Amino acid sequence: MAIERTLSIIKPDGVEKGVIGKVIAKFEEVGLKPIAVRMTQLSKADAEGFYAVHKARPFFGDLVKFMTSGPVVLMVLEGESAVAKNREVMGATDPAKAADGTIRKLFATNIEKNTVHGSDSLENAAIEVAYFFPQVAIHPYEWKKA
Repeated sequence: MAIERTLSIIKPDGVEKGVIGKVIAKFEEVGLKPIAVRMTQLSKADAEGFYAVHKARPFFGDLVKFMTSGPVVLMVLEGESAVAKNREVMGATDPAKAADGTIRKLFATNIEKNTVHGSDSLENAAIEVAYFFPQVAIHPYEWKKA
């Protein structure tokens, strides 16, 4: 298995509920190490740019409004098969369908307020990490030699 990096976001509902530490602990329990972390308030331009792939979808406006409604915690997670592990620990997008013990089953309110975002592929992880953490190379070898 390869060491990978992926982006994780604790969304405004997770920050508001005070579960930042619990969410990070769930990642650490499966060997995902946060190597870059910052809390910020996304601007409308930040959220629109990040979610541009969804621009034509009917939920785009509501998604941008939600993601700018309060602070978020942005993280780069590193570990073996980080993208897949992150997706597994997060659980299904709809918390009603998420497996027991997953972040969304434990902390999410509904499909819109589902506490976390995670990259869905290694390719998207590279794009998403660069969007919020341009100083962090996606490949650990490149990062360590810099």
